[in-house]
Amino acid sequence: MQTPARIEFENLTPSPDLQAAIDQHISELEKRYGRATAGRVIVRGPGDRHKTGGQYQVSIRLALPEGREVDVGRTPKEDERYADLTFAVDDAFKRARRQLQDQVRVMSGQTKLHAEEPVGTVLRIDPSGEFGFLEAVDGHEVYFNCNSVLENRANIAVGARVSYAEELGEKGPQASTVKVLSKHSMRT
Repeated sequence: MQTPARIEFENLTPSPDLQAAIDQHISELEKRYGRATAGRVIVRGPGDRHKTGGQYQVSIRLALPEGREVDVGRTPKEDERYADLTFAVDDAFKRARRQLQDQVRVMSGQTKLHAEEPVGTVLRIDPSGEFGFLEAVDGHEVYFNCNSVLENRANIAVGARVSYAEELGEKGPQASTVKVLSKHSMRT
């Protein structure tokens, strides 16, 4: 790490073994995924509060390039395994390692990011009700067959906002799937 990780203890006196275990976990993360720029680990001892009483809580936050971060926080409620400090520390670092793996895959381009489906407006529907045309945001028309409308076909009407998957058909662009957007999910 560019900045050494900060390790804090609350409601707990750290033992040399605990400090060594945390340092070992941090060095393993650095060896495998040397992209972390800064880190913070907070180990909280069992509190007197009803919801967290008897459980250790370990929070880990790692800063990565490009403004990304790994954030492991909440301890699952009512899991007696977290009454063991070693388990709580090991599990938190296991979750941090998994999140870090995922972030490294995204940063290296190994994870495919899905583009949002385009949104359009139903421009017209054939009187037979078998097909129609959508107007895309950029103004071009997209053919759709009413069989490609997902869920309730009765909801499709002129002026309805829809999301769709566009592909090239024999006679031009066509929508392979059309989903009518509810009033609460309309996107511009």
